[in-house]
Amino acid sequence: MFYRLLKHVLLGPLLKLLFRPRVEGIGNVPEEGAAIVAGNHLSFSDHFLMPAVLDRRITFLAKQEYFTGPGLKGRLTAAFFRAAGQIPVDRSGKEAGQAAIREGLGVLGRGELLGIYPEGTRSHDGRLYKGKAGVAVMALRAGVKVVPCAMVGTFEIQPPGRVVPRIRRVTVRFGEPLDFSRFAGSADERAVVRAVTDEIMRLSGQEYVDEYASVVKASGA
Repeated sequence: MFYRLLKHVLLGPLLKLLFRPRVEGIGNVPEEGAAIVAGNHLSFSDHFLMPAVLDRRITFLAKQEYFTGPGLKGRLTAAFFRAAGQIPVDRSGKEAGQAAIREGLGVLGRGELLGIYPEGTRSHDGRLYKGKAGVAVMALRAGVKVVPCAMVGTFEIQPPGRVVPRIRRVTVRFGEPLDFSRFAGSADERAVVRAVTDEIMRLSGQEYVDEYASVVKASGA
């Protein structure tokens, strides 16, 4: 209920008016049934602009920090993400990753759209970083297609650290669905999972860095 209210009345129309998103390849998103939409992650605004242009509801795996922030701002943010049906993900270790996969498979098992950012965190410099393997594991276990999504221009409107986005036009580009049925039954094979993940990461025209964004951020590079 709240999701539809946000999308169609409160937030969606405002976002479309302000940012006038160009939407490319929307026909690549299935009208029904389970699928994963895998996007690059350039800005906090991505959380709102991608759902705003989709006809279907999409549920994202969102980092747990959005649900545990301090003070009034933290409580409001947590309430917003919960009401919008987003799922908190603890990114602190291997077991946490398995829990995220279980949550994602639950969404897919209900025949819904699952949104995920394979990089695991926002890009701090506008480049595309190495994808984490969870997206491939879920695609292989659930037997669903992956629709790549490239957000273009969102880094420029709201780079990390900027609270209020600049009002500029952005592009949301959906690529052709990727079918990995040829790898059915291989979700536990590390080489296959890595190959599938790398194929999914060919989702935008950004400069690619073959390292995890979290590692590069921690190094200060």
